[in-house]
Amino acid sequence: MKVYNYCCFIVLLFTGIVNRVDAQSGLQKAPRPNMVVIFMDDMGYGDPECYAGAPYKTPAINKLAAEGMRFTNFYAAQAVCSASRAGLLTGCYPNRIGMHGALMPWATLALNPAEETIASTLKKAGYRTGMIGKWHLGAKAPFLPMHYGFDEYLGLPYSNDMWPVGYDGKPVTDTTDRKFKYPPLPLLEGDRPVRFIKTLEDQGTLTATYTERACDFIKRNKKNPFFLYLAHSMVHVPIAASPRFLGKSGAGLFGDVMMEVDWSVSEIMRTLKEQGIDRNTLVVFTSDNGPWLTFGDHAGNTGGLREGKGSSWEGGQREPCIVRWPAMVPAGTVCNNLSATIDLLPTLAGLAGAPLPRQKIDGIDISSLLFMKEGANPRDELAYYYGRNNLEAVRKGSWKLVLPHRGQTYKTYMPGKNGFPGGYADVAVPQALYDLAHDPGETQDVQKAHPEMVAVLMEVAGRYRRTLGDDLTKTPCAECREPGKIPTGKE
Repeated sequence: MKVYNYCCFIVLLFTGIVNRVDAQSGLQKAPRPNMVVIFMDDMGYGDPECYAGAPYKTPAINKLAAEGMRFTNFYAAQAVCSASRAGLLTGCYPNRIGMHGALMPWATLALNPAEETIASTLKKAGYRTGMIGKWHLGAKAPFLPMHYGFDEYLGLPYSNDMWPVGYDGKPVTDTTDRKFKYPPLPLLEGDRPVRFIKTLEDQGTLTATYTERACDFIKRNKKNPFFLYLAHSMVHVPIAASPRFLGKSGAGLFGDVMMEVDWSVSEIMRTLKEQGIDRNTLVVFTSDNGPWLTFGDHAGNTGGLREGKGSSWEGGQREPCIVRWPAMVPAGTVCNNLSATIDLLPTLAGLAGAPLPRQKIDGIDISSLLFMKEGANPRDELAYYYGRNNLEAVRKGSWKLVLPHRGQTYKTYMPGKNGFPGGYADVAVPQALYDLAHDPGETQDVQKAHPEMVAVLMEVAGRYRRTLGDDLTKTPCAECREPGKIPTGKE
């Protein structure tokens, strides 16, 4: 595999597709591709075999990387479910649009229908749009996918652990158990339930159900450009696999689930190829946040990055990301440039020739990285927000300044086993400076040796505070928009 540390530009000749050429720049202009975004749940940076190695195999994901570009500095919008998904779909930092945390089934907030999503943006360019899997941006109509630009939807309205079933897989009957208050977990078709997920065996059907529908969507839409958003429920707990994969990985249930997820990727790629459209389909594979480490053997790994889901440390927000598009993206390449899920909307819109949302977004078009344009570095900084609007860190280049805040750590308690959680602690996090180029595990605070970088990053933090605010410094948000409000019936 060839590694390009700064995504250096090269010119390649591709067969099978004739590409246009920009007369002014001389750069190849991309043909309008089909687009598939595979969004995993709680998959860590180290979970795919091609990132950090594992006691199980992921040959299809490995092949995706070998045939495309693997990103090493790619970030989720925030390290928790609903906020991360809002950022992906809108191209905004979640706090800009009033989204935070993981929405409960009874939440009164949702993604504002006035926000434009990748789906509604691509529909303006004539794309057919479909979503399959976990939504988690509003639990009932009109705050479900088909009201945000998707032509069709099959999936769960929120996380698969939001159900009245205990960690042992048995229905909860104790009225004092917090899980007792959850409603039955519905599998939706459009806005309506088609069945309910009641058991761990039912959970084990989700990956195959999503995959079958994804392949069906591809077959039905092969003659027109399409956007497919496949948001898997796995590997979020409770993890489960279908009988054909149980016990097959030799690495426990988590390994079995990873095998089935990998099978899902292989089925989608096989279908694209059988339909004759794989060369001009852009496939993105990434995750919403890092692993939920408190679940121990039912959680993934961060590949040595610090902490996991629910934190602004690298293990919480840095994600695996692979982009495959044989028509335009050179195979077997690695990009070390900074990029994020919020960059997908402007990138995909640009490739489709679709207009950007009318309201301000935070994403940046990173197609120059995909095409390996010389000197390309579209994103040089990143803000790590968490909670409602806490600015917990900023990054510029390889330097990350962690700002004082309170955060969770998994290091205080032993991790759980067999589907039961361990614990985590709330701790004070002091200011610290890390050089991620040499210390991706964030182990050595070097602010005393580099006061000049502290000053630079404090200026970056100040700019974000002036526009998006910061609850930690009691700075109001000048540019934030309101989320959607779900009627409670008590108005």
